[in-house]
Amino acid sequence: MINKGDEVIIPAPYWVTYIELVKLNEGVNVIIPTTVDSDFKITPAQLEAAITPKTRAFLFSSPSNPTGSVYTKAELKAFADIFAKHPNIIVISDEIYEHIVYGIKHESIAQFPDIKERVVVVNGVSKAFAMTGYRIGYIAAPLWLAKAANKLQGQYTSGPCSVSQIASVTALNAPLDTVQAMVTQFEKRRNLVLSMLAEIPGVKTSKPDGAFYVFPDISSFFGKSDGTVTINNADDMGLFILSNAFTGVVSGEAFGAPECIRISYAASEADLTKSLTRIKDALATLK
Repeated sequence: MINKGDEVIIPAPYWVTYIELVKLNEGVNVIIPTTVDSDFKITPAQLEAAITPKTRAFLFSSPSNPTGSVYTKAELKAFADIFAKHPNIIVISDEIYEHIVYGIKHESIAQFPDIKERVVVVNGVSKAFAMTGYRIGYIAAPLWLAKAANKLQGQYTSGPCSVSQIASVTALNAPLDTVQAMVTQFEKRRNLVLSMLAEIPGVKTSKPDGAFYVFPDISSFFGKSDGTVTINNADDMGLFILSNAFTGVVSGEAFGAPECIRISYAASEADLTKSLTRIKDALATLK
């Protein structure tokens, strides 16, 4: 899809691999920044302004890793209307967290007829079915593109093992009862994390509607110190929390949001409570 000099529009924060894939193909990343105040979502105006004659693709995720933000049907329709005017642009929609949403319905940008034949949906069994070790991903795409991907796949990895394939078919055809039970627990953990983060002065969060991450803005701590360490960026904050709260968080730097950190709540409520209590105590030492 991407040749040297072709542009790929990517909203930030983004999954860390996205920009590197574009670089590998000598493409140009066109990043649209967002903030916690916009729920980490871009607007149609921002999208339209980023499009140039060199734009070849738009790559995004909903629900998002790292933010958990989810685009609504109306928001996606507005994007689709823009892409309908630009027939050379292919939309790559990463929907790996499709089933992990809270109180809303997941919507795909592939549902709009005007652009359906230019949409690639990326998915897999790792998240919703907790089958990370099976290493199964898949796409829904126009036939010409799927055939091209198949040629590359055959040379890169030959193919996934038959055991993983059969297990994945079973998962995809099974009722979603167990998935929904898991999502219910994730929602409780999300609410716990949000409530505890709200008690920490200087931490700013949005309410994620999907995935299992919270992506707080911690930039209010930049320049502060505990007397030994000064926090200059999210990388410093990640190391400070690791050293002082014995908890691992991920810097937002690699996600294109250096003012944030990513917290996963794919852990027990007991561990989350212990960790967030420690984080709160550690951050209170920064003056």
